[in-house]
Amino acid sequence: MGIFAQLGMEKNEQATIDWDITPANSFTIFESWGSKERLVRNKSERYYYFYIDNWQSPARVCLMERGIKHAEILAEIEAPAKMVARCVKQQGHTSGLDRNYAIDEELKAWLKKNILAKTGDNPLIKTIIPNIDYEDMQTGLPGKDDPIPTMTCIELNHNAHRIVEGELKQLVRLHNFFDSRYNPEGRFANCLIDNGDRQTVTDLKTGIMWQRHGCDITSIRHIREFTANCNKENYAGFNDWRQPAMEEVWSLMEPELNNKGLYLHPCFSRRQPFIFTANQRDPGGFWFADFKQGTVFWASGTIPGGFGRLCRTVGR
Repeated sequence: MGIFAQLGMEKNEQATIDWDITPANSFTIFESWGSKERLVRNKSERYYYFYIDNWQSPARVCLMERGIKHAEILAEIEAPAKMVARCVKQQGHTSGLDRNYAIDEELKAWLKKNILAKTGDNPLIKTIIPNIDYEDMQTGLPGKDDPIPTMTCIELNHNAHRIVEGELKQLVRLHNFFDSRYNPEGRFANCLIDNGDRQTVTDLKTGIMWQRHGCDITSIRHIREFTANCNKENYAGFNDWRQPAMEEVWSLMEPELNNKGLYLHPCFSRRQPFIFTANQRDPGGFWFADFKQGTVFWASGTIPGGFGRLCRTVGR
């Protein structure tokens, strides 16, 4: 198949397109070790499927590599815009904010003819994202014993209250946080320091310690278990870890993409691109912070799920 050769995967025996996988059923398959219709035997298995990413305009067709606790976009396809738009329109608008769609038969036929059957360098494959496991985790931050700059500290709301979507624009502007959708001109100056444990950083401005890593994509039930386990095991020496509230995750949003493709300081791992917040949505669902898009969204908390990054309040 042409696209796999262009990706340097022609010798990969698993590199075939699965036309039955969709964004809607991928969570059930790959976060639950398979479904009734499909058995996933081990973590090394990889599956490949096309889908429509409608998070940005115009929508784009992408090739996804999926496995147990693994998801990576390998390529972006320049498909006919009108064809993609028709496919999105036919599927309507989701009740939540999951904007990934399955491809339809028209797009399937076009992909087979123009992407899979073509050989050589194909200009329709616009973006190739290499599968790089190594991640530079050097923080470049001052240490906890370095001089502290003069600043005005603030206290953020960490209550897990319900938030109505109409409140977001007002909330994000309380401290002028950046949000690509609700406050694109916002700027908030953190004062992050490296705690020297390779696990955490602390924002002196807000008095919040953050995990630099977190947990894999999961459900709301398992993120609560993850939090309980971190506290039980005294992660980084503390047992008061919690899910961050909306204001707290907004405080981390950076107005520019970092070299890992996230609106976030590069001291944080790229492996948690969107995370649960502690806040539920009124009337239903859970709020998430999306560092790939630089904004917040809501979804069910089970499908498609989210990643986790915990925080704790430190003494001033």
